[in-house]
Amino acid sequence: MSTSSDGSGDSTAILLRSFATIIFSEVGDKTFLIAAILAMRHPRLLVFAGAFGSLLLMSLLSAAMGHILPSLIPKTWTQLAAGVLFLAFGCKMIAEGRAMTNSSTKINEEMREVEEEIENDEAGVERLDGHSIPLERMEEGQVPSPASDAGKPTKKSNLTEGMRNFCNLLLGPVFVQAFILTFLGEWGDRSQIATIALGATHSVYLVTLGTVIGHSACTALAVIGGRYVSSKISVKHVTLGGAVLFLIFGVIYLYESLAASADELPIPVASDSIAGS
Repeated sequence: MSTSSDGSGDSTAILLRSFATIIFSEVGDKTFLIAAILAMRHPRLLVFAGAFGSLLLMSLLSAAMGHILPSLIPKTWTQLAAGVLFLAFGCKMIAEGRAMTNSSTKINEEMREVEEEIENDEAGVERLDGHSIPLERMEEGQVPSPASDAGKPTKKSNLTEGMRNFCNLLLGPVFVQAFILTFLGEWGDRSQIATIALGATHSVYLVTLGTVIGHSACTALAVIGGRYVSSKISVKHVTLGGAVLFLIFGVIYLYESLAASADELPIPVASDSIAGS
């Protein structure tokens, strides 16, 4: 009975740890603002589907990458690396939080940057010769014929352009835009690296579930009222709160790594030495 209760307690702790990591990393982040701004320009359900689909894929990939690490590196070292990463992220977030003098100014600057990226993307998929396919024409199912273009684009450009055009026609340009912008904004982000670290030290299924729930909550919040929430929350306080959380996780992982290392060390027993003599 105690074993099963301990297992369920560990599972709950892993879920909460994964969920909290995503919440404190994503609220007010770039991908949060992307979903918020797109939802004000396009149908919210399509934006949510595209952004959440991208984050779901990212969570699966990150957790799988973390799951593979223990087969290449001893688990003690992966726990140690996870502790160092969380401590580094925590210290970095403390520095970022202390440098923030005005949270609204920070949010406004990030919103302007995100709006510029969205406007550039909506202007069209850039071709090698400078031509583009406007988003409005893609929504109507119109694709310019390659015969009207000057110059000869490279094979890679043709392949990339063709894949996106096909996805636009199949899934819709709004879905594809939300998916691509969110994926690019999330790749290499703090939450992705943290998910890899969690997947390397815990059950890949629990980590994936916790991060997916966290991403779904953040994306839904962004789509429903992201701009209002971003203007009301204090990014400085969220950043500092996340820093404290990451530091706590770092200490926990370092302790677990040191405890595992101590258990693996051979400890001589006094009675054995006496019996031998």
